[in-house]
Formats: sequence, structure tokens, C-alpha cells
Amino acid sequence: MRTLIRPTGFVDSPFGHDGKVARLAGGMNWFGLAELIKIDGIKRTSTEIVPVEGIEDRFDELMAADWGRIIAPRPPLAMGERTVRLDQPQVMGIINATPDSFSDGGSYADAAAAAEAGANMAAQGAAVIDVGGESTRPGSTTVWENDEIERVVPVIEQLTTGGNAVSIDSRKSAVMSAALKAGARLVNDVSALTWDEQSAGVVAAAGVPVVLMHHQGDPQTMQKDPRHDDVLVEVYRWLEARIEAAEMAGIARDKILVDPGIGFGKSVAHNLELINGLALLHGFGCPIVFGASRKRMIGALSNEAPADRRLSGSLALALKAVEQGAQLIRVHDVPETVQALKLWRGLRDAALTPRTA
Repeated sequence: MRTLIRPTGFVDSPFGHDGKVARLAGGMNWFGLAELIKIDGIKRTSTEIVPVEGIEDRFDELMAADWGRIIAPRPPLAMGERTVRLDQPQVMGIINATPDSFSDGGSYADAAAAAEAGANMAAQGAAVIDVGGESTRPGSTTVWENDEIERVVPVIEQLTTGGNAVSIDSRKSAVMSAALKAGARLVNDVSALTWDEQSAGVVAAAGVPVVLMHHQGDPQTMQKDPRHDDVLVEVYRWLEARIEAAEMAGIARDKILVDPGIGFGKSVAHNLELINGLALLHGFGCPIVFGASRKRMIGALSNEAPADRRLSGSLALALKAVEQGAQLIRVHDVPETVQALKLWRGLRDAALTPRTA
């Protein structure tokens, strides 16, 4: 038996609420309530909403450790010459250097066009440019690693030469190695280092941050009949195990980020439940990466809108994630998302500015 802690009851301002609210992950979000979720393995046995005030009296040793991670500030990402602060939400721009991405397939298949698009994203406010050479959309097929390397390395070299912070989106250790040599300084692995047994060693040796994403099944089959009894608890426990495995491989916890894997082996209902409970993942003490940009669930809830007409839904989901403390928002539409986050930041700044007489 164990009890997980999900921050909830978010408030605009901590002023006048001393001892009654807590700061989430050292960021700009404050919360006054917590949901205590009792579990047995991956089965939820009970839930209870309690005030933050006096919550420590309810803690056992594991809960106290989780609470410490929930409220601890997240250190900035060191990405070569660039430092990405995580005390406020940041945008990660998506560059798919592949002909078959679900939303922009073929747009950036040429390295020069991909690099130019990435540079534009950085100029528009993206803190990190995420470069991938293999589509992992539902039904996609595996790309030979040499082909993937040929797609991403020229793009990464051009972007890093321009001083941009770049991550490599890949499941393969050989691709990770080539990308890191080309200047990438973060690994984003949709398999959470499970697809290639050598990938954890590559990340550990390089000492770079890594994103561990939850998934169920392979891209070819993951959306045929996804099943979860309690998706929020199952994702939490799965990611917890992957963090432990990464640490055993020599990757420091302060180098690990987590991603709930929206759309990767999950139905629309699963995705919605996971997004509503996203703040639970702060119990790891790791920054949260959130990627729902243009995904199928948006079309499913908006008259089957095609991928290129899902901007509004993407922004709605991004803001929902930011309200729960997500630190990196992975998107296709950078200027629009940056603008939305600037407005959100303005609201938070106003709320966190003490009133004067």
C-alpha cells in the first residue's frame, strides 16, 4: 500500500494565505489542496482531498519524500552554451526532418529548410528545438538508423552553429550518439530508453538531460486497442520504474524529465484523464514535458478537424498543462504558443505582485 500526492486547488496568489498554500516545483503556481491517492500496486483503493495546511501530519516516509520533490525548485537545463530556466513554462519547437510526420510530413525533409524553420522557431521564442528523423505516429514504420542520422545531423549542426539549444528526438543509441556529436544537448526518447538497450549508456556517458516518455506498445500497433484500468496511476508507476532504471544506468535524477505520452497507446478518454491529473507527476521531482500539439484527440473532440486546423485545441491543452506546472510545452505552432504563454505569464506576474496602498 502507498499514498500518492496530486497537487490541486490552485490559487492565483499566495498573499494572505501563509501556511495554507504551497508553491509547486519552485515555479509560478500555488496550490491549497492535495488529493491523496491510496494505491495497491497499480490499483487505486481510495482518494481524499485535504488542505495543504497541516498536511505534513499525514505523511509517512515515502509521502514526505514525494512532498519534498513536489515543492522543490527544478534546476535549469544546461544545454551547452544555453541555459533553459524551468521556473516558468518554456516552449520546445518541433522539427520533423522526415517525409511522413502526421502533421507536417515533408515540410522539413530538406536539411536547409528544416534548419531555417528551427532558427525561426528560436527567434519566435522557442527555448529548445527538438529535431527528429523518424515519425512515431500511429501506424508508422521503423526507419533505418543510418537514414535517420543522415536526416537529423545536418539540421542539428546548422542549428547549433547558430547558437540554438537543440534536442534529438530518437529511440536509437547510434542516432543519439551522432546527434550529440553534432551538438544536440538533450535526448528526447519516446520509448523512455527501452527500445535500444545501449541508449541509457549513451545518455549517461554524455551527461546530458533525457526525456523519458510513457508509451504502451509500438507505433505500429499502439492505437489499435489501448487499454488502461487507471491510466493516471499506471503512467505514474511506469515512469517511476523507468526513472529508477535510468538512475541505475548512471543517469542522475536531476538530468531526467518526464512526459506522460499523450496519444501513445491511449484513447481519447485516457488522454483526458491523464491531462486532468497531470500535476501528480510532480512527485518525481523531474520537469514535465507536455506534447499534445495537433494530436488526434483534438480532432476527435472538434468535428474531426485535420491536423493543420488544430491550433486552438493545441493552445487549450498547452494552457491546461501550464496551469498544472508543466515546464516544457512541445509544439508545432511556436509563435502562437509563445504568445499564449506570455499572456499567462502576465496574469501570473500580476497575481504574484503584492498590492500597494
